[in-house]
Amino acid sequence: MTCVNVFATGTRHVPRRHRRLAIRPRKEPAVFSPPSLRQWVPVLAAAGALVLSAAPGAAAAGGPHLLYAGAVPGARIEVNGPVAFDIVGMPAGTDEVTVTSPALVEPVPLTPLRKGSVEFVQTDAPGTRHRIRGDIAPGTYPATATSHGRTVATARIPVVAEGSAMIGRFVIGDAKRPLPAEGDRSAVRPGSDVIVVLTDGQPAAGETSLTVKSPLFDGPLTLRKGEDDPGCKCDDGSTLYGGHTTVRDDIPAGRYPMTAVSHHGQETTTRQVTVAGPPVPHSRLPWLIGGGAAVALMVLASVAVRRGRRKRRAAA
Repeated sequence: MTCVNVFATGTRHVPRRHRRLAIRPRKEPAVFSPPSLRQWVPVLAAAGALVLSAAPGAAAAGGPHLLYAGAVPGARIEVNGPVAFDIVGMPAGTDEVTVTSPALVEPVPLTPLRKGSVEFVQTDAPGTRHRIRGDIAPGTYPATATSHGRTVATARIPVVAEGSAMIGRFVIGDAKRPLPAEGDRSAVRPGSDVIVVLTDGQPAAGETSLTVKSPLFDGPLTLRKGEDDPGCKCDDGSTLYGGHTTVRDDIPAGRYPMTAVSHHGQETTTRQVTVAGPPVPHSRLPWLIGGGAAVALMVLASVAVRRGRRKRRAAA
């Protein structure tokens, strides 16, 4: 038996056509009844096949594999939130599978995708409550799939706190250039003026600013809600936070953590940032202007002294 976490926590990719659904503020229903859970079956199966084919010894191990996801593929599973199960590789002739877990409100029955299928999917009939319990703490919980009392597959489900952050884009880039996409390994130069942008699909209520800390900066950076990013249309319903700062000009080349503290200090999100290239030269024009002004003042003072002396001599 092998357990596979297809949609583990971390950077998530949600197809563009599903983004609005994935991050739309959730109204907690008494019953989780999606229009058709079967629409996610091809996605679950394809993702499972990719993971299984890449896992060492997966082909030899064989056997059923229990998969799971949040409200839609790619969404994390939250306390008091919906969950969807799928199991692939069941022996031919199996007629029923049931998933149980101490994290679930009630057992979840799975039925064949079609007659004779080796894949079983979750069906949510009216009145069922196939979701995570609301009285448990965040953590990792076991899930067991059984058929007629026999265990056929197991998995461990990471459950996060209700209303947890859904960080999409958290990037840093040169203020004079387009910002990189999430996951791009672009570098910043010491002394460069930069923009930092973060998007959250599920921001905390009343949170108008976030704090970012990193050895890259002289001090904490404040990201403010709605700060403009010309390269981000933010048409997926997420909330945008942004801020401007300068990379330390004395920082050596290398990789450094950049951590955002959100949800009123309850959550942190970290990205690694590469520093490379020579320091950005800073213009000396302001110093020249300041020096020129000082010289001009000295000249004027000298002229005034001379005029004063001439007037005193003439009066004498």
